[in-house]
Amino acid sequence: MDKREADVVVVGAGLAGLSAARRLRRAGRNVCVLEARDRVGGRTYSTRLDGAAVDLGGQWIGPTQTRMLGLIKEFGLETHKTYTEGKQVLELGGKRSTYSGTIPKINPWSLIRLELGIRRIEAALKHVPPDAPWDAKKAQLWDAMSAEQWLRKHVGRPDAIALIRSAIRVILGAELGEISLLALLHYCASSGGLMTLIESEGGHQEMRVVGGTQQISERLAEEAGTLILEAPVHHIERRSEGCIVHHERGQVSAPYAILALPLPIADRIRYSPQLPALRDQLTQRVSMGATVKCLVTYERAFWRHKGLSGSAVSTEGPISVVYDNCDEQGRACLLAFVVAGPARAWSAQSEEVRKTRVLRQLESFFGPEAAKATAYVEEDWSRDPFSAGAPVANFPPGTLSQFGPSIREAIGRIHWAGTESARAFTGFMEGAVESGLRAADEILAASP
Repeated sequence: MDKREADVVVVGAGLAGLSAARRLRRAGRNVCVLEARDRVGGRTYSTRLDGAAVDLGGQWIGPTQTRMLGLIKEFGLETHKTYTEGKQVLELGGKRSTYSGTIPKINPWSLIRLELGIRRIEAALKHVPPDAPWDAKKAQLWDAMSAEQWLRKHVGRPDAIALIRSAIRVILGAELGEISLLALLHYCASSGGLMTLIESEGGHQEMRVVGGTQQISERLAEEAGTLILEAPVHHIERRSEGCIVHHERGQVSAPYAILALPLPIADRIRYSPQLPALRDQLTQRVSMGATVKCLVTYERAFWRHKGLSGSAVSTEGPISVVYDNCDEQGRACLLAFVVAGPARAWSAQSEEVRKTRVLRQLESFFGPEAAKATAYVEEDWSRDPFSAGAPVANFPPGTLSQFGPSIREAIGRIHWAGTESARAFTGFMEGAVESGLRAADEILAASP
């Protein structure tokens, strides 16, 4: 059995864990990073499809995400913008239409209710502290109801709610009835507002990294200290002088530990002694979103020649949203999201059935050429044993206001990171980096 000692042991080699490890290494600490997978990157995962680099995990970066942009610049990487020229496709109630701008053209009364609902969400989230949503004046009230309940009351129109539902499904990988209103408001407040989550131009889908975002984790790993892959952690002993972290290939002893894991994955580890009730109850209650990313390549970006942007929104399913995913050289690719309810039973179908369903719906959006794919790949994050879903952990009603304060609170010598614990940009790669730096700084302050 491999036994090691370090100043700090970091569990998880995603953006959060590697950012923490690099900061600690630069401060002179001996760091050991344990990663369950055979690769670094966590929920960022880049591969090649039909000769082009594609991201099967997190990929977009917005203009206000300064930490990620700083890393991109530091590592000499490049970005390219998401293609947004042309009209977008809307599939609503089984009918296809096209529109320009962010808000689609629907029944005038429904449009009024939709815009009113968005304004009310934007107004409410201003009263939610991004780093402490449980301190909001109406935290208990907003956390007691689901986002679905609130929208039914304040928006009312089924088609308007269906459009919001399609957007939230992709943003959180969950249905509106599965998350509390407070959780939705917090997510929006943390990232600068609901519209920035939806928009590409000027929003958080504005740009991608040339060659894939996993490169950032790979570069961080070069400065992260000792890295042990294929080492799932199953037991952590908490002692007054530190921790002993047991993994499948051995153990690491260290005065401090950082757990940079999705909340439900952290719950699968055995702790001795058991964690305090608030933290234990928190990880029991949250669940990961359900997301399947489907990437389809073509000989040419035929939709562009039809005056379409490649973006589509559907309230029918299984696809909820589509984006133009052509690379910087213009190699043709569409990205389709199967999320939330439809995603949960996705992998129970055969690979051929899944591919056929995706191509058939793309054909309904963009015409018969969409059926003539040159390559197809998908990633069902719910089947990843070390993420259990994507893009983020979700908080059902009654959870965030009561148990949320424990999400960043150190327990003895154990500190917590991961995008769900970020003080800003929760759920984003930017939030993962912020959380890792914060956890590292906590340890440096405790042991100068």
